[in-house]
Amino acid sequence: MRKFWKDRRGNYGMLFATMLVPIMGGLAMAVDYHEISSQRQATLNALDAAGIATARYIVSGATDTQVVQYANEFFKTNLANAVDPANVTLNVRLPSNQAGGGTLKLSAHLNYKPYFYNIFTDMLDGGEGSGTDNIAIAASTEIRLKNTLEVALVLDNSGSMSDLGSGSGQKRIDLLKTAAKQLVDTLALQANLIKQIEKPVQFSLVPFAASVNVGPQNAGKAWMDTNGISPVHHENFNWASMSSGDRRAVKSNGIWRKTGTGWGGEEGEILSRFTLYKDMKHVSSREWVVTGQEYVCTNYDNRGRCTKGRWQDTGYYDETITGFASWQGCVEARPYPYNVNDEPANAALNEGGAISGDAATMFVPMFGPDEPGDRWATAEDSTPDNFSASNNWWNDGTESTGTTRLKNMGKYFDVRPYGATSPQGSGPNYSCTTAPLTELVDVTKPEGLSAIKTAIDAMAPNGATNVPEGLAWGWRTLSSTEPFTGGRAETERGNDKVIIVLTDGANTYYTPSSLGYSDPADSKSTYSAYGYLKPGYNGTSTPRLFMGTSGSIGQFDYSNGNYTNALNEQMAKVCANAKDSKVLVMTVALDLNATKTADAAQIQGLKNCSSDSRFRKDPTDASKPAKLFWNATGSNLSEKFKEIADELSNLRIVG
Repeated sequence: MRKFWKDRRGNYGMLFATMLVPIMGGLAMAVDYHEISSQRQATLNALDAAGIATARYIVSGATDTQVVQYANEFFKTNLANAVDPANVTLNVRLPSNQAGGGTLKLSAHLNYKPYFYNIFTDMLDGGEGSGTDNIAIAASTEIRLKNTLEVALVLDNSGSMSDLGSGSGQKRIDLLKTAAKQLVDTLALQANLIKQIEKPVQFSLVPFAASVNVGPQNAGKAWMDTNGISPVHHENFNWASMSSGDRRAVKSNGIWRKTGTGWGGEEGEILSRFTLYKDMKHVSSREWVVTGQEYVCTNYDNRGRCTKGRWQDTGYYDETITGFASWQGCVEARPYPYNVNDEPANAALNEGGAISGDAATMFVPMFGPDEPGDRWATAEDSTPDNFSASNNWWNDGTESTGTTRLKNMGKYFDVRPYGATSPQGSGPNYSCTTAPLTELVDVTKPEGLSAIKTAIDAMAPNGATNVPEGLAWGWRTLSSTEPFTGGRAETERGNDKVIIVLTDGANTYYTPSSLGYSDPADSKSTYSAYGYLKPGYNGTSTPRLFMGTSGSIGQFDYSNGNYTNALNEQMAKVCANAKDSKVLVMTVALDLNATKTADAAQIQGLKNCSSDSRFRKDPTDASKPAKLFWNATGSNLSEKFKEIADELSNLRIVG
C-alpha cells in the first residue's frame, strides 16, 4: 500500500486517492448511521413503553420516589440488548398536580460511541484526534395523564329555599335547579369529547335539610344498623318497660330480642327501629258485614210498651289492619368523630351472636319517637291530651312523667283505631323531608345524565338546615368505600373528587319552645339528625351535637344560638377532614345577609370551608390563591355556577 501511494505514474493513483476518502467516509458513516438509527429507535421504543407504564403506575397511587425508580428500571429493562444502559441517562419530570391530570415527561440522553466515524475524522485531521469521541442523541416523550372528575352536588333543600331569590322574581329552589342542570350539561358536553377514558365525569346529588335521605332501598345494607347495636340506636327507647307478660323484651349480648309466646312465630327476633316500623299497625279501612236484623224500639208509652220502632241490620265491622308507616330513608348523624368523616361502618354480629367491631360506626335509621300525649280517645280517656308536643302521633300509657311516656315501648304494639285523628308532626319520619340522594352517575351516558337531572328537578324545599350532614354525605358519595363505592380509589392520580355545597341560611337546630311547642319530656330540642339534645350520648351528659366541639360551646346551653354554633364547628371539621383527604370543596352562599350575625358567621364558615383554586389568584392579593367560594344572589346564581363550571373545566385540561 505504501508503494502504491508513492507511485506517481498515471492518473489511476490520483483518481483512487481522490475517491478513497469519500468512499471510506461513506462506509464509516453508513455503518455508524445504521447503528445510531438502531440504538435511537430502541431508545425511543423503550422511552414510549416506559412512559405508558409509568403513567399507569402514577395513577395507581405510587409515591414520587417510587415512580422515578420504576420509570428508570422499566426503561433500562426495555432497552434489551440493543443499547448499553450505561450509555443512556433518563430524566423524569412528574406532573405538577398531584391530585389529577397533568403531563408526565420522560427525556433520554444517549451517548453513542461510533465504530468508524472517529477514525475517519482523525484521518482528515492528519491523525490528530478532534476530541469528539461520542455522539449525543436526545429523545423525549410526553404522556398526558387521564383526568377524571367526581362531583357531589350538596344542595340546600330547607324551607327557606321556597323564598324568592334576591333580584330575580323566582324561587331560590327553581333558580338552583336551573343553575345546577346547566353545570351538569356543561361538564357532560366536555366529557363527551373524551372517548378514551371510562367515566370521565360523574355527578352525585345530596339534597339536605335537617337530615339526609340515603334511600329506603338501603335498609338491608351491611352498613345500616339492622341489629340495633349502635349506641345511638336505642336512644329514647326503654325496652325494659316491656319486662313482664307473654310479650317481653330481653337483652342478651347487647341485643334486644322478642321473648315470650305472645310474639308467636316472631319470638327471638331482634328488636330495632326497623322492626318497630314493621310492627306498628293501624286500621286502614273497614267494611260493615250484615249478619241479620233486629227490631229497635224508638218510642215507648207510659206503661213501657213499644209504640214505634224500626228494623236494623246487625253485624260487625271487618277491619283491615296494615302497617302504619315505613322507613323513608333518612339516617341520624353518627357520634363524633364518625359524623365528620367517611369512615366505613365496621361492626356486625358474629356467629356467636356477639357484637364485633366498632358499633358506633354504623348508620342508624331515623325514628322520631312518639312524644307525650294521646292521639285518639279510649274507653278510659274520652278526651285525650296531646300536651302540645311537636311530634305526638300515637297514644301513650298512663305514666306519670313525660320522659317515661316518651320512652315507653309497649305503646307501639297497640293497633291505631280507624278514624283516629291525623298525627301531629309527621310520625316516625319526623325531620325526614328531602328526596333520596343520588349516587355517582356517569353523565356521558344518556341514562346517567337523565338520572341526575331528574333528581335535581325532584328537589322540594322543606325543613331546617344541617350543612355538616349534607357535606358528610356528599363526601361519602365520592368515597371508594361503603356506604357508597362508586368513587375511584382515593390513591388514584388523575382523578379529582369535588364537593359543591350551596346553602341559603345558617345552620339550625331548634328548641320546641322556639317553634311554639311544649317540651313535656324535657328533650331540649325537636327530633332531628342528632336526635334530641337530652339525654346525652350513651349514658353521658354530652349531646351528640356537642361532641368534639370547643370550649366555647356550652355543654348545658340548650338554646338555638348554641346549637347553631355547634353545627358550625361540626361543619368546619367535615370541611377540614375532606380537604385533608384531597377532596376539593367549593362553597356557595345564596342570599345570605352579612348584616345578620348568624348569616355572617355562615358566610365566613363557608369561605373557610372552601379549598384554594389551583389556577386563579386572590383578586386582592396576587400572592395568594383565590378561594373556591362564591357569594351569590338570586339574580346572579346562574353566572356563579358558570364560574364553577370554568373552574371544573380547568381541572380537566391543566396539569
